Amino acid sequence: MKSLIAETLGLRFSPVAISRVSERPAKALQFKEGRRACAMHLYACAAQGRAAVADRATCGCVGGAAGFGFGDAFQNFPGGLRGFCGFLSSGNADTEEGRAMGESLAARSASFAEHYLHGEGYKRSPELVRQWHDALPFAEAMPSFVSFRPLGGIEEGEAAPELVSFVVDADQLSALVVLANYATPRSDRVTIPFASGCQSVGLLAFAEVASAYPRAVVGLTDLSARKAVRRSLGAGSLTFTMPWKLFREMEENAPDCFFQRHTFRELMGRE
Repeated sequence: MKSLIAETLGLRFSPVAISRVSERPAKALQFKEGRRACAMHLYACAAQGRAAVADRATCGCVGGAAGFGFGDAFQNFPGGLRGFCGFLSSGNADTEEGRAMGESLAARSASFAEHYLHGEGYKRSPELVRQWHDALPFAEAMPSFVSFRPLGGIEEGEAAPELVSFVVDADQLSALVVLANYATPRSDRVTIPFASGCQSVGLLAFAEVASAYPRAVVGLTDLSARKAVRRSLGAGSLTFTMPWKLFREMEENAPDCFFQRHTFRELMGRE
């Protein structure tokens, strides 16, 4: 399966096809159960040309399980949801329970224990994290697997993916934002939420699939995820993830849009 948009933009990485599936794809890379790693490494594998897959137990971390749509896995964070709310904000060192948990975590990872005790500082307070958490679109029906495949590896006749995701730089992102809004009088066909890297290519993007007005989700604004995939995807990269319906609409509009105009061609260094 080819993408005219990807070819026109000259993407460095393969577009990634993302789907919730009931069976594990053959020959797909997968974390070992219990391994701790950033879930976005699985996405990066597909962008680099190799299929990858995750189930609830092989997402690399609790956040990855939640981010890929396997329910409210934050309940399983050390210290439960309260511990997670402290971790993402101001820390857990203000309670005896939090300090004890931090000490136990230090035996496994001094860095993780430091963040657990003193917080990542991504939200001002645990209360704000809780409100953000409560608004997340956790699905009741959870998939067996989430699959990440290079779009070019999908053969004619196969089921279309639920999502298509591009790894882009600033110029490519700008072009995609314009193209996404090309066929509508509105200007809100793209959203940039506060979210983890995996939520932006998983949970939040999957929520757009069922929408009557599906939007693209810009991701990799998560500082932790950027640090994790900086070497594999590049320092200036962001993700642009579209429900299949929007992807097809944009592909159909690509031949008639600004792609052949001077401004875009100059920006791409073709004139």
